[in-house]
Amino acid sequence: MDNVQVLSVNPSAENELFADETFSSEDGKWVSEAEYWATYYDHPDFSYEWNNGYLEAKPMSDYEQYALYKWLVMLLDQFLRIRPIARMIALETGFRLPLPKKTSIRKPDLGVVLHDNPIWLADKDRSYKGIFDLCIESLSDSNRREVERDTVQKRSEYEIIGVREYYILDARQTNLRFYQRTPAGKYIALPPVQGDIIQSTVLPGFQFRLSDLTRQPSLIEMAADEVYQAFILPEYQIEKQRAEQERQRAEQERQRAERLAAKLKALGFSPDE
Repeated sequence: MDNVQVLSVNPSAENELFADETFSSEDGKWVSEAEYWATYYDHPDFSYEWNNGYLEAKPMSDYEQYALYKWLVMLLDQFLRIRPIARMIALETGFRLPLPKKTSIRKPDLGVVLHDNPIWLADKDRSYKGIFDLCIESLSDSNRREVERDTVQKRSEYEIIGVREYYILDARQTNLRFYQRTPAGKYIALPPVQGDIIQSTVLPGFQFRLSDLTRQPSLIEMAADEVYQAFILPEYQIEKQRAEQERQRAEQERQRAERLAAKLKALGFSPDE
């Protein structure tokens, strides 16, 4: 039998090896803007924003928040497919906010850039050089600091810098907010119409029910809903309409055949004849 060499592993040495690959968050660390862009903007383990010199780690979400966010993104994607008036980006793409008293770099959970925005969102952009027309943040409410970052701090920053609409998504409804920026540069709430329908001013025609953020109906269901019909699955709606027309035509032919058979029978003829 061939000699087999058995290698033993020192558990402590193995732990030291993997310990070197374990990273902790550097939230709150002061770094220059140049260092942030070079080292922390696309950090492999943490998603950092930069607030006037200090790193701010973006918090993690839970499934309930993710499901709400995913549904609204799906809705936006359908809208922009039918009405391609803007581009949206949701891959940790940041933009720089040169505010009057400080500078910050934010990574909205989703940003929308209209085609008439002075700064185009290019295919190869790894950060956006302009100001988003619409920003969406999915609220993390693990602690008060995280809640205030989206509801107070970012709200103020986006308002000052000129983000025209700002949505805060909150599956628990406590901090669910939809803002539009007035010509005077102040955020006011987008007023629901027809009960609970939110209509975007930045994306004319884009709308959704507040109650649907919780219910999250399917595309097929929304295609039959007058609130969404204008931009949800138009091909499906056309095919469904065509199928319904064919069904009605077949029903008319059946009724016509029955009437003809009745007339023949009244004249003493058998339909088979």
